[in-house]
Amino acid sequence: MAGTGSRTGIDEVLLEELFQDIRAAAATDFPAVVDRCAVALGLERIVVYLVDLQQRFLVPLAEDQATIGVDSSLAGWAYRTLSLRVEEFPAGILTAWLPLVDGVERLGVLGVRGTALDATYLRRCRIVASLLATVITSTRAYSDSLVRHVRTEAMQLPAEMLRAFLPPRTIGNPQVISTAVLEPAYRLGGDGFDHSLTRTTLHATILDAMGHDLASGLTTSVALAGCRNARRMGSSLQGLVETVDQALTTWLPDQFCTGIMAQLDLASGALRWVNCGHPPPLLIRDQRVLEHALEGRAQPPMGYPGHFLNELRTVHERVLEPGDRVLLYTDGVTEARVADGALFGMERFTDSIIRATASGELPSEALRRLIHSLLDHETSRLSDDATILLIEWKPARPGPG
Repeated sequence: MAGTGSRTGIDEVLLEELFQDIRAAAATDFPAVVDRCAVALGLERIVVYLVDLQQRFLVPLAEDQATIGVDSSLAGWAYRTLSLRVEEFPAGILTAWLPLVDGVERLGVLGVRGTALDATYLRRCRIVASLLATVITSTRAYSDSLVRHVRTEAMQLPAEMLRAFLPPRTIGNPQVISTAVLEPAYRLGGDGFDHSLTRTTLHATILDAMGHDLASGLTTSVALAGCRNARRMGSSLQGLVETVDQALTTWLPDQFCTGIMAQLDLASGALRWVNCGHPPPLLIRDQRVLEHALEGRAQPPMGYPGHFLNELRTVHERVLEPGDRVLLYTDGVTEARVADGALFGMERFTDSIIRATASGELPSEALRRLIHSLLDHETSRLSDDATILLIEWKPARPGPG
């Protein structure tokens, strides 16, 4: 590699070499490559921290660094808010914490240490962070070392199978965000979600299979695959459900799952959905839930024998207003037990989500805090999988005149 750059600039050839090193690095080589980046940028140290599966800890890729709590550190603040934070240490050492983000998916933070961190250095570090995030996302699809790195306990087989099918927690563009959380992270049985973006449409799905075992996980996995297969062939919402119905009836005739499949038109805000025996979505507008706004006629779960379905599934529709949030959830959320042993219930659930979203937090952060509130008290417990998917529609406001 070429020599290091000066404090006033870095040779373009050197930058190109750095980027090539990062793109070509195996997961196990990331710490060494990042160290070379720090030397080239004239910094004391750069360390990559990845968030663990439950978004409680920031785990360093460098072995000589300690794990950091998401809720108890400036590094965690940078992760929670997607903002830069600078921390000062003795002897004039500064550490800048930069969010590590791929698109809108939060991966962790970058810790940048040096005695002087001016705007030029921070801009270069953001470039490095952006490139690292992209490479980490692509690498962990086939790297067991990165997957193991963000786990804090052993994962059960049904959960392993389900997670192999799940998309990133958060996707989005300037018009819409879709974000989801699932618990218990290492013992999932039958819950799952999916979301995908095209140029004009957000597709979102939430599923809850009967039972809580390997057969349940297989049911949800087949449903997810069926949904994606139909969607990628251009099927309608009714076609998506029909594909899943046929797949489950053919291959898993003793299994069924409830679920919602939805499409949001990004330009008009028209939300269309099919509800298959699932709790209805919630519509949040101006920090309140609009009662019964997204309810509709009950329909059988997917995978029920065909003679139960003598007509096409009903497609519901509602036009959203800018800033609306739509919440899909499984009944494991409302059936969770809280500190006094009572059910968490719909009232507590809606109150919690309204308070979380009203505080101005990112949608992904609001869900992270909400799911942790169900789990953090010593007597709280889940009786079933608990999954929440939140959609926020935020179209660009028309310009003046």
